Amino acid sequence: MTETARTDDREELADYVDVWWQAVNGFLDLLEQLPEEEWATPTDLAGWDVKACAAHTAHLESILTGAPEETAEVGEPPHVTGLMGLYTEIGVVNRRDASADAIINELREAATKRHTALLADPPTDGDAKPEHIFGGVPWSTRTLLRNRPLDVWMHEQDVRRAVGRPGNMDSPPAKHTAEYLAEGLGYVLAKKVGAPVGTSVVLDLAGSPPFAFEIDDNGRGQRVSPPAEPTLTLHLDRESFIRLAGGRCAAEPGKVTVDGDQELGARVLASLATTP
Repeated sequence: MTETARTDDREELADYVDVWWQAVNGFLDLLEQLPEEEWATPTDLAGWDVKACAAHTAHLESILTGAPEETAEVGEPPHVTGLMGLYTEIGVVNRRDASADAIINELREAATKRHTALLADPPTDGDAKPEHIFGGVPWSTRTLLRNRPLDVWMHEQDVRRAVGRPGNMDSPPAKHTAEYLAEGLGYVLAKKVGAPVGTSVVLDLAGSPPFAFEIDDNGRGQRVSPPAEPTLTLHLDRESFIRLAGGRCAAEPGKVTVDGDQELGARVLASLATTP
């Protein structure tokens, strides 16, 4: 690896650490405002209330500091699908009897410990294996650091929608999450929708540059410069996009506009979710 590549890695990874830290503090600020009775409010995530979102986040951040993996009798909850779903349920089950203050304190202490370590010894190789990882997922350091702001901020928004306290939609974690999810549009177009070769889509996402993808000769959705006459253009505000791409809930009426192939547009919007 060249010195330029190492420098680029360090800067990229440092940016991910910074935006994750902002996401953590935004989530903590919100949780601290909620009376304990609101922690039982259901969210858009099936089977999860506000407390579950906070517990899950505290669980993962604790594991990432080097805490031992937890075990729990999860059973077979109807809302859980797949092994990762069973894993994430462990943190929720193990904190069912914990108070709101206890979960907030665990999240704050774990994240602060991890943030301090990342500043003291900044990661320099995005392709390296992380020192600590949850559930044995085969992620690189880059993937882990890039995913954490998304996960934390998305759960903050889950809680905000549940308790009717919208906000923090123009922050760096919000922009990071929206643009990270937007990169999945090529996969949606190619694999989930099965669009034919030559099909192009432009995502006009408020607050971000346009994202354009085209199905190449191998049937893959490749990112391209926005074509003059795309097959489809989707116009969405940031909140509507993260609701759909995050697999949460429908956008509010009138918030999504489709230009071009209307039938294809409906199929893409129905398939937009790329995260459970």
